[in-house]
Amino acid sequence: MNRTGLYIALAIGLVTGVVFGLYPQLDVKVTTFFYDAQTKNFPISSITWAKVAREAAMWVTWAFVLPALGALVIKLVRPVKPLLMSGRTMAFLLVTIFLSAIVLTNIVFKGYWGRPRPVAVTQFNGPLEFKAWWDPSGKCPKNCSFFSGEGGTAFWTYAPAALAPPQWRPAAYIAATAFGLATGGLRITFGGHFATDVIASGVVSFIVAWLAYAFIFRWPSTRMTDWSIDAWLTRLAWPGYRWRQKLFGRDVGPVPTMRYVPHSARRHEPDRGSARSAL
Repeated sequence: MNRTGLYIALAIGLVTGVVFGLYPQLDVKVTTFFYDAQTKNFPISSITWAKVAREAAMWVTWAFVLPALGALVIKLVRPVKPLLMSGRTMAFLLVTIFLSAIVLTNIVFKGYWGRPRPVAVTQFNGPLEFKAWWDPSGKCPKNCSFFSGEGGTAFWTYAPAALAPPQWRPAAYIAATAFGLATGGLRITFGGHFATDVIASGVVSFIVAWLAYAFIFRWPSTRMTDWSIDAWLTRLAWPGYRWRQKLFGRDVGPVPTMRYVPHSARRHEPDRGSARSAL
């Protein structure tokens, strides 16, 4: 994830914000292509394959997360064991999905930015007034339109794309972009989001991934190591692990001394001296 990608994302966000800010009805015009005025609904939303595709997109995304989530859970349950995957990779994937798909989308914006969804505005037979992307004063009470949660989750695949081998990385970014656009575009055809909701979700997800990658892998002042993450999780999980072992009459002792093993050894393990009884 280099600065060129960041500049492109910021440029897309700036151009979209300005154009749709000056001409907010563009959002309505785009959505009109998928609305049937005679039946007063969005026909694609009732098609079986479209519903299946919407669900499948979320399953595909979370499939990328499961290995990292599983490694974290196993480490917290059995801190005496080393992480089953790179600590930095695990942290990068979990932090970015947490921010992109949960915190920024559903907690920060969708709960407080009162922009109604297309199906809820008067232009599409709804009861509420349409609002531009920049206007949070709409009457949507909760789970509102700006910005797209499913779009943000799909665009999160920029994160695993950033971890692809260098020769495959451009193709991975293109695939992540196509996947996000297809998923977000499907939400537009359903009347669930406006175009600006989807574009915003892509820009935000990319920026989150870019910053997290720089923080964990690139910037010298914050750059982490697999070993340091493994050691931190061991210290975090050890009190609970020790308590559980005591229930079975075994005391594994205090947190073991973490012994650094060079990266070339491809393992980062705690000193087993004080933890041997737990194995």
